[in-house]
Amino acid sequence: QVMGMIRSLMVLLSFQLLHVEKVSMVWLNENGYEDLVVAINPQVPEDANIILNTMNMIKNASNYLFETTKHRFFFKSVKIIIPKTWKKNTKYSRLKTESYDKADVIIADPYMKHGDDPYTLQYGGCKEKGQYIHFTPNFLLNDNLTNVYGEKGRVFVHEWAHFRWGVFDEYNSNVPFYVSRNSEDASVKVTSCAAGVTGTAVFQDCSGDKCEPRTCRYDGQLYEKGCIFIPDIRQNLSYSVMYLQYIPSVVEFCDKNTHNSEAPNMQNKICNHKSTWEVIMESDDFRNSAVVNASAPPSETIFRLLQTHDRALVLVLDVSGSMRMHDRLRNLRSAAEDFLLHIIEIDSWVGIVTFASDASEKAPLQQITNDASRQKLVQCLPRIASGQTNICAGIRKGFKLIADKMNTTYGSEIVLLTDGEDPGIAACLDFVKQSGAKIHTIALGPWAAKELEEFSILTGGLQLYAVDRAVPVKLIETFSAITSGNGDISEKNIQLESKELVVQHSGWMNTTVPVDKTVGNHTFFSIAWSHSQPFFLLRDPRGKEYGSSDFTMNNSNPNTARLSISGTAEVGDWQFCIKNVHTATQAISVAAASRPAYSDVPPVSIAAHINRANRAFNPVVVYAEVSQGFLPVLGATVIATIEKDGAAAVTLELLDNGAGADLMKNDGIYSRYFTSLQGTGRYSLKVNAHGRNTTTRLSLKQNRAWYIPGYKENGKIYMNARRPKLVDKEIRVKLGSFSRISTSSLVVNTGDSAPIYPPCKVTDLHARIENKTIVLSWTAPGGDLDNGKADHYIIKSSENLLDLRNHFDRATSVNLSNLIPKEAGREESFKIKPENFIIENNTIIYFAICAVDDTNLISEVSNIAQATWFIPPKASVPFHDGNNDGANSTVIVAIVALCVAVVCTIVSSTLCVLQKRKGRLDIETMQ
Repeated sequence: QVMGMIRSLMVLLSFQLLHVEKVSMVWLNENGYEDLVVAINPQVPEDANIILNTMNMIKNASNYLFETTKHRFFFKSVKIIIPKTWKKNTKYSRLKTESYDKADVIIADPYMKHGDDPYTLQYGGCKEKGQYIHFTPNFLLNDNLTNVYGEKGRVFVHEWAHFRWGVFDEYNSNVPFYVSRNSEDASVKVTSCAAGVTGTAVFQDCSGDKCEPRTCRYDGQLYEKGCIFIPDIRQNLSYSVMYLQYIPSVVEFCDKNTHNSEAPNMQNKICNHKSTWEVIMESDDFRNSAVVNASAPPSETIFRLLQTHDRALVLVLDVSGSMRMHDRLRNLRSAAEDFLLHIIEIDSWVGIVTFASDASEKAPLQQITNDASRQKLVQCLPRIASGQTNICAGIRKGFKLIADKMNTTYGSEIVLLTDGEDPGIAACLDFVKQSGAKIHTIALGPWAAKELEEFSILTGGLQLYAVDRAVPVKLIETFSAITSGNGDISEKNIQLESKELVVQHSGWMNTTVPVDKTVGNHTFFSIAWSHSQPFFLLRDPRGKEYGSSDFTMNNSNPNTARLSISGTAEVGDWQFCIKNVHTATQAISVAAASRPAYSDVPPVSIAAHINRANRAFNPVVVYAEVSQGFLPVLGATVIATIEKDGAAAVTLELLDNGAGADLMKNDGIYSRYFTSLQGTGRYSLKVNAHGRNTTTRLSLKQNRAWYIPGYKENGKIYMNARRPKLVDKEIRVKLGSFSRISTSSLVVNTGDSAPIYPPCKVTDLHARIENKTIVLSWTAPGGDLDNGKADHYIIKSSENLLDLRNHFDRATSVNLSNLIPKEAGREESFKIKPENFIIENNTIIYFAICAVDDTNLISEVSNIAQATWFIPPKASVPFHDGNNDGANSTVIVAIVALCVAVVCTIVSSTLCVLQKRKGRLDIETMQ
């Protein structure tokens, strides 16, 4: 019944969605992956071995991938982007549409030296592609790290499976052991796939740099915190790549027959207890390929080296008659002035073209070297609008400007802005495709050509949209998104504030703009108004005031005033005080932006994405990644505003709570479902992240490659050096208050009816036993996905995990009298009375939950939670070398830096009474 309703609604809710999520250029060509892009960060010092070792890693990965996918996939061609900070080389070709910010693999130093763990950034759920794979230069250069991560090619395949197929780790450093019952008796097992992995449970007693290993003691039903699993280096198993890829015998992914569905790992939680190979088999790659009848990949991997050059960009601006409407031309001038004066990076080459019935060159391509060159370009911005709309004429003229100066259009950019329709767009699509350039499109107002985004999709450019406003704030937001994609943070424009308000006569608009410690260079503030100049002043954190006479106003654009702060702006709150002295109500907007204060300290940044999720009902999800360097920023307040011409704005608070749309708690990716689709058309997205004067909490990436604590061979345990404690903790830094703005957009075609959503799937159900009472807890879903409130819950139980997953309707129901659902996002808790279950030693009961809305739409079945009552058979005493009945273990400590902790939210815990008694002097062997 439940699954039947889900399947029937899937057809009803299907719709097309274009979005600006990062799109990989990788494509599958006769079993081989083509156009994989690897990019080196510009701050990485030049070292030819980085290139050489990257090539060797991917060559080895190609062979390993071919073997692990049963002779199906390999890497055919790879492009490596060399930063322009490295010396020029005749072997390096010019970039086309490739860029650092769109790369599949990035090579960059970690921030705060937090380790060399490879990882894949994943926003979405099971089967959804990742954003990128990250390797540090030290990982590539330091061969000693093979001891702690495994052979580099094998690590690459492990990360590739995350990135390409949306599978997850089968280990869990946060919950390394669990209670299993595959027979009559329960026992403690290692979190692994497959279940038959052999090894030893060890605890290290450390004093300073000296560590003495001993057998793990029980603490309740499981081993004490800090107990780690040391696998045997020689296993009889050939799987699994997502667990033990560093073990020589491992050459397979876990499949349906070998998968450990009990293990509390992310693969089971996110992929509904499916094996990694089952998920891979459901991918488009698998459906579009066949087994290759060969023992090795059909061809060697081909590498091309590309180098970044100075940015070359032309503004191609619509000046047709419709641009006179709704103050569009005036707002365009204001936003384009901000772009030229403050946003486009120094040393960039910029030109200006306008188009209506035909195209006209306003400024040839010229290099921005100082403020005077910026002002010169501003004087060339259009002031008159008339005629029809000929988009292709504008594009062709823009490319001519670039080719005249650069002798090629490869690697260049066009910013194409239009508000009108043009039936002739198809005439230049092939020309654009051959250009090797990116086109960023800005659709202004509700009538911009429906085909406009084709240019962005074809070239990998940004797709942006601005609703009509009486002030230029929306266009400023879109232009602010068009920054260089070369990865150089030192010159990156960062939008701090963007706000508009309709102010009554004699009314005030007071706005606080926080400047934190990571920004402050090239800071500027702007204010715009729809009718007449208001009274305004800006007060810095020390109390210094800037009045209207300190701001600059352009005679050709008298509705905007700007102030540039010399040097580095004061850290703290800058206060805008604005009074509308116009005789009537008018719109007023303020904006602020800055650049990083230090070249070696990354700023707090935000990246907004909006995406149609590859899960039941294909919902739209809004994501915002808040980070400093590569470290997630926790505890921020993140607000998304979604607008469409002719409709009221929708505001959502995005959450990093590991529930609803959010995949992982505390990973710095804030998420929420967007359920208020208001028909077909374009939607603009603005996300504001801010933190107020509290200590900023930085975390580590949660789905990192496993740092191997050690291994066991021929009865001896070889331990790798422990990592510094810093990497296992939250990092707390005092940055001051911060605010960031990011924009994005989407185009929706929903058909005739707006989608109707059920409650979202509960993804964080937990179960525990307290005083022989079972306590369930979870985050409340909404009535529409993660918005609103559900009508009621259905909770089922079973002693068999897969029976509960596959036959939820047939499982035993739990009496839920008096349980009334709370608002979405709040914590729920429910106690199950002892008389409903017999709780004795070795009791393991599984629970799952569905939520139902007021129209009887039912959510997907939740993750499955395990409640356990287990008294271990014996305790243990410290291990002493030479006095054990098992393996006579010798510990050899290798000098290898840094450790990993993969954070997962699957927890099965219980309180029980344990009488500790003496045990044999050995390290317990697990199998």
